[in-house]
Amino acid sequence: MAENDTFNGAKEPLNSDTGLIKLSELLERGWKIFEDVDSTNEPLGSTAVQANVKRGINVLEEASRMVAQLDLFSRNEELEEIATADLKYLLLPALLGALHMKQTSREKRLNIVQTARTYFMDFLKRCKEYGVSQFELPKSSDGNADPEEASGNGSYSKVKSVPAGPSDLLAMASKRQSKIERYRQRKELEARLSDVRRAVDSGQADDEVTRDFYLLNVRRWVTVCLEEMETIDQEVELLRNMDVLKHGPAKQPAQPARHPMKPFVLTKDAVQAQVFGAGYPSLPTMTVNDWYEQHAKHGVLPDQGIPRKVAVEDNTDAEERENEEKERKAENDDEESLLKTRNWDDWKDTHRRGYGNRQNMG
Repeated sequence: MAENDTFNGAKEPLNSDTGLIKLSELLERGWKIFEDVDSTNEPLGSTAVQANVKRGINVLEEASRMVAQLDLFSRNEELEEIATADLKYLLLPALLGALHMKQTSREKRLNIVQTARTYFMDFLKRCKEYGVSQFELPKSSDGNADPEEASGNGSYSKVKSVPAGPSDLLAMASKRQSKIERYRQRKELEARLSDVRRAVDSGQADDEVTRDFYLLNVRRWVTVCLEEMETIDQEVELLRNMDVLKHGPAKQPAQPARHPMKPFVLTKDAVQAQVFGAGYPSLPTMTVNDWYEQHAKHGVLPDQGIPRKVAVEDNTDAEERENEEKERKAENDDEESLLKTRNWDDWKDTHRRGYGNRQNMG
């Protein structure tokens, strides 16, 4: 297709937003909108940015329909057979997927990311068919590889819920290494792109430099799409789990309040229960008022004077019995008692009162 050709929609009028316009201008307009949205300092969810995203999607979708009807690409041709002016149209599905990812509608988020993944996969398959760069196609959204896809270390697989075994650890290490290599390639491509872009923007680039510029862009977008698809697959899994939780079974009604059960202790037999009672801590068998009334009935309360009187009488009887015992021994001239008394008197003569009591000394 010539660069100055226009597209009339094959007997159908074009969208009024695009008008009768060249295909190259549609791509440039959509590409410029993406770069503006990607580099804006405004909040992504603002009305102006989201309107710009929608406008860019409409422009790029129109360009994609034009490319499909003109049949610019074929599986039967090699990369060298594609005209330099047509190489940039390989980027259409990648740019469409990237713009879809800029949408912020929460209600439609699952549909948005799945649509973006479809565009990314279409771009990667086309690049794989033309051999633009060496990479492994990601697995499909359900975790299964397409029949024509070769399984490799760089492919993305869904996260398993089972514990990781030795083979899983090797796959994870290989996947991490693939990410590192992909990041390195992306930085190299971006560095080369910045050099070639200056020549293209100056208008002094020949066909070879221009072709190299578009191929570098396509290869850079291969690395971008591979990273985006990994992120999308993780987000899809989270969104599906959230949807399951949101539409899960209704909550059971709250149980009616129950009266607390009285504590009890299990015993081996009835005899143990009778001997040891209810166990420890034992349960109260009467109230304080019941206890007071019971003791008042038997006259054993402290304010009734009975326990104190009994204690005084007991002390008096003990002292009287001790004095009577001393008098009896003295009258009977008990030798042991006399010897003990004399020794005690002699000891008191030679020792002052309090001798030997060191208990309270420092």
